[in-house]
Amino acid sequence: MIARAWGALATLYVVWGSTYLGIMLAIRTMPPFLMSSARFVVAGAVLFAVSPRRGQRLGLRQWAAAAVAGAALLAVGNGGITWAEQRVDSGVAALLVATMPLWLALFDRLVFGTRLSPAGLAGLVVGLGGVALLVGPGGGGTDLVGGLVCVAAAAAWAAGSLYSRRAPLPSQPMLASGMEMLAGGVLLAIAGLAAGEGGQVHLSQVSATSLLALLYLVVVGSIVAFSAFHWLLRNAPTHIVSTYAYVNPVVAVLLGAAFLGEPMTFRTLIAGLAIVTSVVLIVGARLPRFAPAVPARSTA
Repeated sequence: MIARAWGALATLYVVWGSTYLGIMLAIRTMPPFLMSSARFVVAGAVLFAVSPRRGQRLGLRQWAAAAVAGAALLAVGNGGITWAEQRVDSGVAALLVATMPLWLALFDRLVFGTRLSPAGLAGLVVGLGGVALLVGPGGGGTDLVGGLVCVAAAAAWAAGSLYSRRAPLPSQPMLASGMEMLAGGVLLAIAGLAAGEGGQVHLSQVSATSLLALLYLVVVGSIVAFSAFHWLLRNAPTHIVSTYAYVNPVVAVLLGAAFLGEPMTFRTLIAGLAIVTSVVLIVGARLPRFAPAVPARSTA
């Protein structure tokens, strides 16, 4: 059991940290929204097909809730980060998306009046400082629009996560996420067609690398990692499972530097340290009350 738990945790560390690299490779020859749509329609269909449904309600109310959650988490959240990776490095994108717990804590305070602990407040300040270092004036060459879209994607994930906690979704997590992925995938397809991406799809020009990256995102990044995550939630302490939020951005930065030649500037390293520290403070302060967010709500 212990070996299996560490194996599942290592899967989350490596796989969810590597999805940013996978996205960057996939969108080299595929348009971002339609690529994301294909990823989530296929992964969602698989999860929906294999998930237990006994005792689960799947009426219009549940599908409507899945559509709202899928819009926030996947259409805006993942779609935003995928689009932004056309303009920013994958490692920088991962660091900015890692601010999701900051927005979760802030929205929880604004909407539900949840008090921030001193550690949580310190985490907000430190994390926002890290974001300012990355996307502010002189931010080491980080594209401002791309950086702000990454931040908006993280905020959308946080809003979608808060909504999902109270939404009438199926109680079976994999079934609920399969429905969210299907709904989000459809919305991403609509967004892609509206953005004119339909005319950019030329199968003869899609590289083998991009196709393999898409396959990786579907099978490993979505289905395998999601299954490992929910196994861990049932068999490991929450505070251990939540450590993926600290490790993923570090893995993403290292992979981006190793495989894409992305620069690791001193400013990026300091900003990354600030953001990871803020996540440690906020997640640690919130553990008694909240379990970690599900994959679609926390990673690319």
